[in-house]
Amino acid sequence: MTAPALHTFNALDPEVALTTLLRICESPVWARALVAARPYPAPAALLERADRELEALSGAEFARALAGHPRIGDRTGGAMSRREQSGLAHADSATRTELRRLNERYEQRHGQVYLVDAAGRSATELLAILTARIDNDTATEHAIARRELGAINRKRLFALLTGENAPDLRGADRS
Repeated sequence: MTAPALHTFNALDPEVALTTLLRICESPVWARALVAARPYPAPAALLERADRELEALSGAEFARALAGHPRIGDRTGGAMSRREQSGLAHADSATRTELRRLNERYEQRHGQVYLVDAAGRSATELLAILTARIDNDTATEHAIARRELGAINRKRLFALLTGENAPDLRGADRS
């Protein structure tokens, strides 16, 4: 990440910064907290603050953040979601049908959308993850979804600061 990009982010008008961050994560509480904490001395400070603010979100505000994510396999959502789910582009109809079926079952069981950091993953891998997670208890799924959203947010923030596609951060401590 380059210092000039962080400098530009730090200098944005607060409303522009807020709108920009809401494209990354649809929680106004999260976005406002990140805007209020500027300036950031280094990109790592922004990423760490983003993680802390995500952890601090209430259940209702976290649900609001999740609502900004389409179901895995849906062809809806913004450009970022479509890019992140690009591994589904060549999924066969049986895989798509099973993803739809299990997405609905997951939502009925856990009361939230199945969220996974889909970037760089194939449809088969995403289906396998969903199958492995669907029978978890709801508290476990809420914790996993929070970690997955953190990983997605970090990648999106990285892309914001670099103008590049974010690296795979799944192996990092906070993903």
